[in-house]
Amino acid sequence: MAAAGPRPSVLFVTDLAYEARGRRYCDEDIHLTSRLREDFDVALCHPRDAAALLDGFDAVVVRNSGPVLHYQEAYDTFCARARERDARVYNPLTGRGDMAGKQYLVDLSRAGFPVIPTVDRVADLGLLPEADGYVIKPKLGADSVGLRFVRHPEVSPEEDGTQLIQPRIDFRYEVSFYFVDHDFQYALHAPHPERRWLLEPYAASAADLEFARSFVEWNTLDHGIQRVDACRTAQGELLLVELEDLNPYLSLDRVAEPVREAFTDRMKASLRDLLA
Repeated sequence: MAAAGPRPSVLFVTDLAYEARGRRYCDEDIHLTSRLREDFDVALCHPRDAAALLDGFDAVVVRNSGPVLHYQEAYDTFCARARERDARVYNPLTGRGDMAGKQYLVDLSRAGFPVIPTVDRVADLGLLPEADGYVIKPKLGADSVGLRFVRHPEVSPEEDGTQLIQPRIDFRYEVSFYFVDHDFQYALHAPHPERRWLLEPYAASAADLEFARSFVEWNTLDHGIQRVDACRTAQGELLLVELEDLNPYLSLDRVAEPVREAFTDRMKASLRDLLA
């Protein structure tokens, strides 16, 4: 009987010590790596170490590594080295959503997609609807870093073009749709707007999934995990909040065990396909 070939090796990039509000990143990645080890040889590393280590592995999985802005130089070095070596990165580094910053919200808004109206320049403020208040946040922000609420949408000249400006939306709840490759896995919603990460299972309608899939298809990623975040307005429509395609937290502790196991099985299949 022929000996089995070597198992593929995976460098799993995570910051187990990162403290996120209302979420335990480390628990999720401990679960994921325990399941990935069934099919792959897995090693964990901090995002600051990924560039130096990636050559020794068949693939690099970027998971709960925290906001890139906390280690921007190290991340840029990792991306440059991965592209130079044509490394298999999961998610691939071709994402058009949060992976590339938040310019996509401006572009999608301008193109008429169902997103929260967004501009990035004072000259375009007239494109926003009138509102009782506005949200201003950095284009390269994450995890609410730098977010502020203002009465009037004003930014300083040096900030022009670097900040997103949006009207505050009166919404019923936020909802997130989770995909592996282009396959829908589950949805969760926060029925209480003031408690964003107190999530409950959500039964997505056909119209909901059509909405979420339109952004997954726009993103054109062949492999990887995406989370489509939206809000349900007081009028009942869904508007995109964010398209998370770099290291979206999955809230796997908020779904039933069969759903969690089906997700991890699908992720393993996706990763095997990437390595094929």
